[in-house]
Amino acid sequence: MASLELSRSPLRSRREPEVCSAGQDKYSVLLPTYNERENLPLIVWLLVKSFSESGINYEIVIIDDGSPDGTRDVAEQLEKIYGSDKILLRPREKKLGLGTAYIHGMQHATGNYIIIMDADLSHHPKFIPEFIRKQKEGNFDIVSGTRYKGNGGVYGWDLKRKIISRGANFITQILLRPGASDLTGSFRLYRKEVLQKLIEKCVSKGYVFQMEMIVRARQLNYTIGEVPISFVDRVYGESKLGGNEIVSFLKGLLTLFATT
Repeated sequence: MASLELSRSPLRSRREPEVCSAGQDKYSVLLPTYNERENLPLIVWLLVKSFSESGINYEIVIIDDGSPDGTRDVAEQLEKIYGSDKILLRPREKKLGLGTAYIHGMQHATGNYIIIMDADLSHHPKFIPEFIRKQKEGNFDIVSGTRYKGNGGVYGWDLKRKIISRGANFITQILLRPGASDLTGSFRLYRKEVLQKLIEKCVSKGYVFQMEMIVRARQLNYTIGEVPISFVDRVYGESKLGGNEIVSFLKGLLTLFATT
């Protein structure tokens, strides 16, 4: 994989990490992608707009897992448009799992805070400044977007999908009592060192990974703040959630219940 990155972008692969100046927070957005050619330009534009208008120091790390639809080519164009200091393309040869995508992205991230979110436009960047304000107000280790608290909500899902999500969160709350209202969401802000520690502890893959992150955070006494968000189902592309992921989630939930 290293040889692939070197052959396609020799200068970027040797980019030296920057160091945040004293008192200057920097936010690294990790965007794992797979077949997001249509969505990637839109989500990047929205991120740049939100950060620029808020005066926030940022970078966007795109981790494409060998998308066959040309997502990597789009990312390369975005890197040229916005600059390699703001858009960092760090691809991998194939799909290797969400947790390893975050590990890979953090190896190249130079911010002291990490934001994770989906690239399919289901998470709107307009909530990020609110995440940051929440973190500063409570000095939280983690700020998680929640669809199930306050004015948060879900739009575009059919009844079956809503029942699955609500049911998963309900069962998880009963069995694990995690201290957070939305366990399966993937729109969060972490202190970088906290995310690194949690990933070291987590053993799950797929959709149960996000749930385990919160459960492990509770075990390690990390503080968690929540911001209500609006989740909008993807417009372009296909959802990655299928029957296998649901079965895997239930198995992972029972494993966590037995081991935590």
